[in-house]
Amino acid sequence: MTEFIYECSSCKQTLPDDGVFYTCPTCDANLIVRLPFEKQPQLINQTELLNNPERSIWRYSPLLPVPDPGFVHTPLHKIGFTPIYRGNKLASQLGIKNLWLKDESPNPSGSFKDRSSAIVTARGIQTGMTTSITASTGNAGAAMACTAASTGTTAIILAPKSAPPAKIAQLQCYGARVILVDGSYDDAFELSKQASQTFGWYNRNTGYNPFTAEGKKTAAIEIWEQLLRHLPIGESLTIFVPVGDGNIISGIAKGFEDLLALGWIDTLPRLIGVQAKGSAAIANAFAQNADSITAVHAQTVADSISVNLPRDGMRALRSVQRANGCFITVSDDEILQAIATLGSIGIFAEPAAAAAYAGLKHAIQKQILDPAQNMLALITGSGLKDVHAAMRATQAAPIIEPTIQNLKEVMRV
Repeated sequence: MTEFIYECSSCKQTLPDDGVFYTCPTCDANLIVRLPFEKQPQLINQTELLNNPERSIWRYSPLLPVPDPGFVHTPLHKIGFTPIYRGNKLASQLGIKNLWLKDESPNPSGSFKDRSSAIVTARGIQTGMTTSITASTGNAGAAMACTAASTGTTAIILAPKSAPPAKIAQLQCYGARVILVDGSYDDAFELSKQASQTFGWYNRNTGYNPFTAEGKKTAAIEIWEQLLRHLPIGESLTIFVPVGDGNIISGIAKGFEDLLALGWIDTLPRLIGVQAKGSAAIANAFAQNADSITAVHAQTVADSISVNLPRDGMRALRSVQRANGCFITVSDDEILQAIATLGSIGIFAEPAAAAAYAGLKHAIQKQILDPAQNMLALITGSGLKDVHAAMRATQAAPIIEPTIQNLKEVMRV
Protein backbone atom coordinates (compact mmCIF):
# COMPACT_ATOMS: atom_id res chain seq x y z
CA MET A 1 0.00 0.00 0.00
CA THR A 2 1.31 3.45 -0.93
CA GLU A 3 2.18 5.55 2.11
CA PHE A 4 0.94 9.11 2.34
CA ILE A 5 -0.18 11.75 4.82
CA TYR A 6 -2.85 14.41 4.66
CA GLU A 7 -1.84 18.05 5.01
CA CYS A 8 -4.29 20.88 5.62
CA SER A 9 -4.13 23.43 2.80
CA SER A 10 -4.64 26.24 5.34
CA CYS A 11 -3.32 25.51 8.84
CA LYS A 12 -0.80 22.89 7.60
CA GLN A 13 -1.79 20.31 10.20
CA THR A 14 -0.87 16.79 9.11
CA LEU A 15 -2.91 13.63 9.54
CA PRO A 16 -1.82 10.01 9.09
CA ASP A 17 -3.49 7.66 6.63
CA ASP A 18 -5.51 5.85 9.27
CA GLY A 19 -9.04 6.64 8.23
CA VAL A 20 -11.35 8.47 5.84
CA PHE A 21 -10.87 12.22 5.99
CA TYR A 22 -12.43 14.87 3.79
CA THR A 23 -11.48 18.22 5.30
CA CYS A 24 -9.23 19.39 8.12
CA PRO A 25 -10.70 18.43 11.53
CA THR A 26 -9.26 21.65 13.00
CA CYS A 27 -10.15 24.40 10.51
CA ASP A 28 -12.33 22.55 7.93
CA ALA A 29 -10.07 23.60 5.04
CA ASN A 30 -9.39 21.22 2.16
CA LEU A 31 -6.76 18.53 2.60
CA ILE A 32 -3.77 17.83 0.35
CA VAL A 33 -2.42 14.31 -0.12
CA ARG A 34 1.35 14.29 0.43
CA LEU A 35 3.48 11.41 -0.90
CA PRO A 36 7.00 10.35 0.17
CA PHE A 37 8.63 11.24 -3.19
CA GLU A 38 7.90 14.93 -2.59
CA LYS A 39 10.73 14.90 -0.04
CA GLN A 40 12.62 11.91 -1.44
CA PRO A 41 12.64 12.29 -5.24
CA GLN A 42 15.13 9.45 -5.58
CA LEU A 43 12.24 7.07 -4.87
CA ILE A 44 10.93 7.58 -8.43
CA ASN A 45 12.80 6.46 -11.54
CA GLN A 46 11.84 8.67 -14.47
CA THR A 47 13.13 6.26 -17.12
CA GLU A 48 11.09 3.37 -15.73
CA LEU A 49 7.99 5.55 -15.64
CA LEU A 50 8.40 6.71 -19.25
CA ASN A 51 9.05 3.14 -20.42
CA ASN A 52 5.84 1.85 -18.85
CA PRO A 53 3.67 0.45 -21.70
CA GLU A 54 0.45 1.39 -19.88
CA ARG A 55 -1.47 4.16 -21.68
CA SER A 56 -3.80 5.46 -18.99
CA ILE A 57 -3.55 7.33 -15.70
CA TRP A 58 -2.23 4.09 -14.15
CA ARG A 59 0.97 4.72 -16.10
CA TYR A 60 1.73 7.14 -13.26
CA SER A 61 0.96 4.76 -10.39
CA PRO A 62 4.30 5.50 -8.64
CA LEU A 63 3.13 9.12 -8.31
CA LEU A 64 -0.36 8.25 -7.01
CA PRO A 65 -1.58 7.56 -3.46
CA VAL A 66 -3.62 4.48 -4.39
CA PRO A 67 -2.63 1.38 -6.32
CA ASP A 68 -4.15 0.34 -9.62
CA PRO A 69 -7.24 -1.64 -8.53
CA GLY A 70 -7.12 -3.86 -11.62
CA PHE A 71 -10.18 -4.16 -13.88
CA VAL A 72 -7.81 -4.05 -16.86
CA HIS A 73 -10.35 -4.87 -19.56
CA THR A 74 -12.84 -2.18 -18.50
CA PRO A 75 -13.22 1.58 -19.08
CA LEU A 76 -11.28 2.16 -15.85
CA HIS A 77 -8.13 1.35 -17.83
CA LYS A 78 -8.99 3.70 -20.67
CA ILE A 79 -8.91 6.87 -18.59
CA GLY A 80 -6.24 9.43 -19.36
CA PHE A 81 -3.38 9.70 -21.83
CA THR A 82 -5.64 11.92 -23.91
CA PRO A 83 -4.31 13.61 -27.06
CA ILE A 84 -2.70 17.01 -27.43
CA TYR A 85 -3.36 18.65 -30.79
CA ARG A 86 -1.53 21.47 -32.53
CA GLY A 87 -3.87 24.39 -33.12
CA ASN A 88 -1.98 25.94 -36.05
CA LYS A 89 -5.11 27.31 -37.74
CA LEU A 90 -6.33 28.98 -34.56
CA ALA A 91 -2.85 30.22 -33.68
CA SER A 92 -2.66 31.91 -37.08
CA GLN A 93 -6.07 33.51 -36.57
CA LEU A 94 -5.05 34.84 -33.16
CA GLY A 95 -1.57 35.90 -34.21
CA ILE A 96 0.21 33.76 -31.62
CA LYS A 97 3.33 31.63 -31.94
CA ASN A 98 2.30 28.20 -30.67
CA LEU A 99 -1.03 26.80 -29.54
CA TRP A 100 -1.91 23.32 -28.33
CA LEU A 101 -5.24 21.87 -27.19
CA LYS A 102 -5.49 18.93 -24.82
CA ASP A 103 -8.78 17.18 -25.57
CA GLU A 104 -10.32 15.24 -22.68
CA SER A 105 -13.39 14.04 -24.57
CA PRO A 106 -11.85 10.60 -25.43
CA ASN A 107 -12.14 9.62 -21.75
CA PRO A 108 -14.75 6.87 -21.21
CA SER A 109 -17.54 9.13 -19.94
CA GLY A 110 -16.44 12.02 -22.14
CA SER A 111 -14.87 14.40 -19.65
CA PHE A 112 -11.85 15.28 -17.54
CA LYS A 113 -13.74 14.17 -14.41
CA ASP A 114 -13.01 10.50 -15.18
CA ARG A 115 -9.50 11.03 -13.85
CA SER A 116 -10.58 11.96 -10.33
CA SER A 117 -13.41 9.43 -10.21
CA ALA A 118 -10.97 6.63 -11.02
CA ILE A 119 -8.72 7.56 -8.10
CA VAL A 120 -11.66 8.05 -5.73
CA THR A 121 -13.14 4.70 -6.78
CA ALA A 122 -9.77 3.02 -6.23
CA ARG A 123 -9.55 4.60 -2.77
CA GLY A 124 -13.07 3.45 -1.94
CA ILE A 125 -12.21 -0.11 -2.95
CA GLN A 126 -8.98 0.11 -0.94
CA THR A 127 -10.86 1.12 2.21
CA GLY A 128 -13.76 -1.28 1.72
CA MET A 129 -16.34 1.42 0.90
CA THR A 130 -18.23 0.18 -2.14
CA THR A 131 -21.04 2.77 -2.23
CA SER A 132 -20.16 6.33 -3.25
CA ILE A 133 -22.21 9.49 -3.44
CA THR A 134 -21.59 12.79 -5.17
CA ALA A 135 -23.30 16.02 -6.07
CA SER A 136 -22.93 16.84 -9.74
CA THR A 137 -24.32 18.92 -12.58
CA GLY A 138 -23.48 15.94 -14.77
CA ASN A 139 -19.82 15.33 -15.56
CA ALA A 140 -18.52 14.31 -12.14
CA GLY A 141 -21.58 12.13 -11.67
CA ALA A 142 -21.18 10.50 -15.08
CA ALA A 143 -17.52 9.84 -14.36
CA MET A 144 -18.29 8.25 -11.01
CA ALA A 145 -21.17 6.24 -12.48
CA CYS A 146 -18.86 5.00 -15.24
CA THR A 147 -16.07 3.91 -12.89
CA ALA A 148 -18.60 2.35 -10.52
CA ALA A 149 -20.09 0.36 -13.41
CA SER A 150 -16.57 -0.72 -14.40
CA THR A 151 -15.78 -2.02 -10.93
CA GLY A 152 -19.13 -3.37 -9.78
CA THR A 153 -19.53 -0.75 -7.06
CA THR A 154 -22.53 1.49 -6.40
CA ALA A 155 -22.92 5.15 -7.37
CA ILE A 156 -25.55 7.53 -6.01
CA ILE A 157 -25.79 10.88 -7.80
CA LEU A 158 -27.56 14.00 -6.53
CA ALA A 159 -28.03 16.40 -9.44
CA PRO A 160 -29.86 19.72 -9.63
CA LYS A 161 -33.05 19.31 -11.65
CA SER A 162 -31.70 21.96 -14.07
CA ALA A 163 -28.84 19.70 -15.21
CA PRO A 164 -28.80 19.02 -18.99
CA PRO A 165 -31.05 16.03 -19.82
CA ALA A 166 -28.31 14.36 -21.89
CA LYS A 167 -26.08 14.24 -18.81
CA ILE A 168 -28.85 12.79 -16.64
CA ALA A 169 -29.54 10.11 -19.27
CA GLN A 170 -25.86 9.18 -19.29
CA LEU A 171 -25.87 8.73 -15.51
CA GLN A 172 -28.87 6.44 -15.70
CA CYS A 173 -27.47 4.38 -18.56
CA TYR A 174 -24.46 3.56 -16.38
CA GLY A 175 -26.85 2.18 -13.77
CA ALA A 176 -26.32 4.86 -11.15
CA ARG A 177 -29.06 5.76 -8.67
CA VAL A 178 -29.90 9.31 -9.81
CA ILE A 179 -31.91 11.68 -7.62
CA LEU A 180 -32.76 15.17 -8.87
CA VAL A 181 -32.66 17.96 -6.31
CA ASP A 182 -35.07 20.88 -6.51
CA GLY A 183 -32.28 23.37 -5.89
CA SER A 184 -28.78 24.35 -6.95
CA TYR A 185 -25.56 22.35 -7.20
CA ASP A 186 -24.60 23.83 -3.83
CA ASP A 187 -27.81 22.46 -2.30
CA ALA A 188 -27.04 19.02 -3.74
CA PHE A 189 -23.47 19.28 -2.39
CA GLU A 190 -24.65 19.92 1.18
CA LEU A 191 -27.19 17.10 0.98
CA SER A 192 -24.53 14.67 -0.25
CA LYS A 193 -22.35 15.52 2.74
CA GLN A 194 -25.21 14.83 5.11
CA ALA A 195 -26.00 11.58 3.31
CA SER A 196 -22.42 10.30 3.50
CA GLN A 197 -22.39 11.00 7.24
CA THR A 198 -25.82 9.42 7.78
CA PHE A 199 -25.41 6.29 5.65
CA GLY A 200 -21.63 5.80 5.69
CA TRP A 201 -21.27 6.23 1.93
CA TYR A 202 -17.94 7.38 0.49
CA ASN A 203 -18.20 11.00 -0.64
CA ARG A 204 -16.63 11.75 -4.02
CA ASN A 205 -17.49 15.45 -4.07
CA THR A 206 -15.15 17.61 -6.07
CA GLY A 207 -13.33 20.08 -3.84
CA TYR A 208 -14.16 17.98 -0.77
CA ASN A 209 -12.60 14.55 -1.21
CA PRO A 210 -8.80 15.12 -1.27
CA PHE A 211 -8.27 12.26 -3.74
CA THR A 212 -10.07 14.12 -6.53
CA ALA A 213 -7.09 16.44 -6.99
CA GLU A 214 -4.78 13.42 -7.15
CA GLY A 215 -6.69 12.17 -10.17
CA LYS A 216 -6.73 15.55 -11.83
CA LYS A 217 -2.98 16.03 -11.39
CA THR A 218 -2.42 13.19 -13.88
CA ALA A 219 -3.29 15.61 -16.70
CA ALA A 220 -0.38 17.82 -15.65
CA ILE A 221 1.98 14.86 -15.75
CA GLU A 222 0.72 14.00 -19.24
CA ILE A 223 1.22 17.58 -20.40
CA TRP A 224 4.79 17.35 -19.14
CA GLU A 225 5.40 14.01 -20.85
CA GLN A 226 3.65 14.83 -24.13
CA LEU A 227 4.72 18.45 -24.56
CA LEU A 228 6.53 20.37 -21.86
CA ARG A 229 9.68 18.24 -21.70
CA HIS A 230 10.07 18.54 -25.48
CA LEU A 231 10.05 22.35 -25.59
CA PRO A 232 13.36 24.08 -26.32
CA ILE A 233 15.44 24.90 -23.25
CA GLY A 234 14.35 28.20 -21.78
CA GLU A 235 10.82 28.13 -23.23
CA SER A 236 7.83 27.99 -20.91
CA LEU A 237 4.17 27.07 -21.25
CA THR A 238 1.01 28.99 -20.32
CA ILE A 239 -2.01 26.77 -19.64
CA PHE A 240 -5.66 27.89 -19.71
CA VAL A 241 -7.99 25.91 -17.45
CA PRO A 242 -11.78 26.28 -17.04
CA VAL A 243 -12.66 26.89 -13.40
CA GLY A 244 -15.85 26.24 -11.46
CA ASP A 245 -15.26 24.99 -7.92
CA GLY A 246 -11.49 25.27 -8.41
CA ASN A 247 -10.56 21.61 -8.08
CA ILE A 248 -9.34 21.04 -11.64
CA ILE A 249 -6.85 23.88 -11.56
CA SER A 250 -5.81 22.91 -8.01
CA GLY A 251 -5.17 19.37 -9.22
CA ILE A 252 -3.26 20.54 -12.29
CA ALA A 253 -1.13 22.74 -10.03
CA LYS A 254 -0.50 19.81 -7.67
CA GLY A 255 0.76 17.74 -10.60
CA PHE A 256 3.25 20.38 -11.67
CA GLU A 257 4.35 20.95 -8.07
CA ASP A 258 5.01 17.20 -7.78
CA LEU A 259 7.12 17.39 -10.95
CA LEU A 260 9.01 20.35 -9.50
CA ALA A 261 9.68 18.39 -6.29
CA LEU A 262 11.00 15.51 -8.40
CA GLY A 263 13.31 17.88 -10.26
CA TRP A 264 11.73 17.00 -13.62
CA ILE A 265 10.87 20.66 -14.28
CA ASP A 266 12.72 23.79 -13.18
CA THR A 267 9.78 26.19 -12.97
CA LEU A 268 6.02 25.90 -12.80
CA PRO A 269 4.09 26.52 -16.03
CA ARG A 270 1.92 29.62 -15.83
CA LEU A 271 -1.70 28.76 -15.01
CA ILE A 272 -4.60 30.92 -16.18
CA GLY A 273 -7.97 30.18 -14.63
CA VAL A 274 -10.98 30.96 -16.81
CA GLN A 275 -14.38 31.55 -15.24
CA ALA A 276 -17.73 32.47 -16.75
CA LYS A 277 -18.71 36.03 -15.86
CA GLY A 278 -21.91 34.66 -14.38
CA SER A 279 -19.99 32.33 -12.03
CA ALA A 280 -16.83 34.19 -11.13
CA ALA A 281 -16.41 33.89 -7.37
CA ILE A 282 -12.70 32.94 -7.53
CA ALA A 283 -11.88 35.48 -10.24
CA ASN A 284 -13.57 38.15 -8.12
CA ALA A 285 -11.44 37.22 -5.11
CA PHE A 286 -8.30 37.30 -7.25
CA ALA A 287 -9.14 40.75 -8.63
CA GLN A 288 -9.82 42.07 -5.14
CA ASN A 289 -6.74 40.39 -3.63
CA ALA A 290 -9.12 38.90 -1.07
CA ASP A 291 -8.24 36.25 1.51
CA SER A 292 -11.62 34.51 1.25
CA ILE A 293 -14.17 33.58 -1.40
CA THR A 294 -17.56 35.29 -1.46
CA ALA A 295 -20.43 33.32 -2.93
CA VAL A 296 -22.21 34.52 -6.07
CA HIS A 297 -25.55 33.65 -7.64
CA ALA A 298 -24.19 31.61 -10.52
CA GLN A 299 -25.88 31.89 -13.92
CA THR A 300 -24.08 30.72 -17.04
CA VAL A 301 -24.58 28.51 -20.08
CA ALA A 302 -21.53 26.57 -18.88
CA ASP A 303 -23.27 24.37 -16.32
CA SER A 304 -20.13 22.38 -15.48
CA ILE A 305 -18.46 25.50 -14.06
CA SER A 306 -21.61 27.09 -12.60
CA VAL A 307 -21.01 27.24 -8.86
CA ASN A 308 -22.27 29.68 -6.23
CA LEU A 309 -19.56 28.95 -3.66
CA PRO A 310 -16.44 27.19 -5.02
CA ARG A 311 -15.49 24.39 -2.64
CA ASP A 312 -11.82 24.47 -3.60
CA GLY A 313 -11.67 28.19 -4.23
CA MET A 314 -8.90 29.26 -1.86
CA ARG A 315 -6.59 26.44 -2.91
CA ALA A 316 -7.24 27.33 -6.56
CA LEU A 317 -6.47 30.95 -5.83
CA ARG A 318 -3.19 30.14 -4.08
CA SER A 319 -2.21 27.64 -6.77
CA VAL A 320 -2.61 30.23 -9.53
CA GLN A 321 -0.69 32.80 -7.53
CA ARG A 322 2.22 30.37 -7.00
CA ALA A 323 2.20 29.65 -10.75
CA ASN A 324 2.48 33.38 -11.57
CA GLY A 325 -0.93 33.20 -13.20
CA CYS A 326 -4.20 35.05 -13.08
CA PHE A 327 -7.95 34.61 -13.55
CA ILE A 328 -9.91 35.75 -16.60
CA THR A 329 -13.68 35.98 -17.00
CA VAL A 330 -15.56 35.42 -20.25
CA SER A 331 -19.15 36.00 -21.27
CA ASP A 332 -21.60 33.31 -22.34
CA ASP A 333 -21.45 34.76 -25.86
CA GLU A 334 -17.67 34.29 -25.91
CA ILE A 335 -18.11 30.70 -24.72
CA LEU A 336 -20.68 29.91 -27.42
CA GLN A 337 -18.42 31.45 -30.07
CA ALA A 338 -15.57 29.27 -28.79
CA ILE A 339 -17.69 26.13 -29.23
CA ALA A 340 -18.11 26.93 -32.92
CA THR A 341 -14.45 27.91 -33.33
CA LEU A 342 -13.18 24.68 -31.78
CA GLY A 343 -15.62 22.75 -33.94
CA SER A 344 -14.03 24.33 -37.02
CA ILE A 345 -10.84 22.36 -36.30
CA GLY A 346 -12.56 19.12 -35.34
CA ILE A 347 -12.95 19.46 -31.57
CA PHE A 348 -16.51 19.28 -30.21
CA ALA A 349 -16.52 20.93 -26.78
CA GLU A 350 -19.20 21.50 -24.18
CA PRO A 351 -19.53 25.10 -22.87
CA ALA A 352 -17.28 24.70 -19.82
CA ALA A 353 -14.58 23.09 -21.96
CA ALA A 354 -14.83 25.81 -24.61
CA ALA A 355 -14.38 28.42 -21.86
CA ALA A 356 -10.65 27.63 -21.77
CA TYR A 357 -10.23 28.64 -25.41
CA ALA A 358 -12.55 31.63 -24.92
CA GLY A 359 -10.26 32.78 -22.12
CA LEU A 360 -7.17 32.32 -24.28
CA LYS A 361 -8.71 34.35 -27.10
CA HIS A 362 -9.83 37.03 -24.63
CA ALA A 363 -6.32 37.27 -23.17
CA ILE A 364 -4.77 37.77 -26.61
CA GLN A 365 -7.34 40.32 -27.74
CA LYS A 366 -6.96 42.30 -24.51
CA GLN A 367 -3.14 42.04 -24.76
CA ILE A 368 -2.94 40.37 -21.35
CA LEU A 369 -0.34 37.89 -22.65
CA ASP A 370 2.65 38.02 -24.97
CA PRO A 371 1.63 36.29 -28.26
CA ALA A 372 5.13 34.80 -28.46
CA GLN A 373 4.41 32.52 -25.49
CA ASN A 374 3.63 28.82 -25.89
CA MET A 375 -0.02 28.30 -24.95
CA LEU A 376 -2.24 25.31 -24.23
CA ALA A 377 -6.00 25.21 -23.61
CA LEU A 378 -7.44 22.32 -21.60
CA ILE A 379 -10.65 21.19 -23.31
CA THR A 380 -12.35 19.34 -20.50
CA GLY A 381 -15.46 17.72 -21.97
CA SER A 382 -17.34 16.59 -25.07
CA GLY A 383 -19.97 18.73 -26.76
CA LEU A 384 -22.28 15.71 -26.68
CA LYS A 385 -22.73 16.54 -22.99
CA ASP A 386 -24.82 19.59 -23.87
CA VAL A 387 -26.22 19.45 -27.39
CA HIS A 388 -28.63 22.31 -26.64
CA ALA A 389 -25.70 24.67 -26.10
CA ALA A 390 -24.11 23.45 -29.34
CA MET A 391 -27.33 24.29 -31.14
CA ARG A 392 -27.18 27.82 -29.72
CA ALA A 393 -23.59 28.14 -30.95
CA THR A 394 -24.48 27.42 -34.57
CA GLN A 395 -27.04 28.45 -37.17
CA ALA A 396 -29.98 26.21 -37.99
CA ALA A 397 -29.51 24.09 -41.12
CA PRO A 398 -31.61 25.14 -44.12
CA ILE A 399 -34.46 22.91 -45.30
CA ILE A 400 -34.97 22.51 -49.07
CA GLU A 401 -37.05 20.54 -51.52
CA PRO A 402 -34.96 17.64 -52.92
CA THR A 403 -34.00 19.22 -56.28
CA ILE A 404 -30.58 20.13 -57.64
CA GLN A 405 -31.81 23.67 -58.36
CA ASN A 406 -32.73 24.22 -54.72
CA LEU A 407 -29.39 22.76 -53.67
CA LYS A 408 -27.61 25.16 -56.02
CA GLU A 409 -29.52 28.07 -54.60
CA VAL A 410 -28.81 27.26 -51.01
CA MET A 411 -25.14 26.60 -51.84
CA ARG A 412 -25.08 29.76 -53.98
CA VAL A 413 -23.25 27.84 -56.71
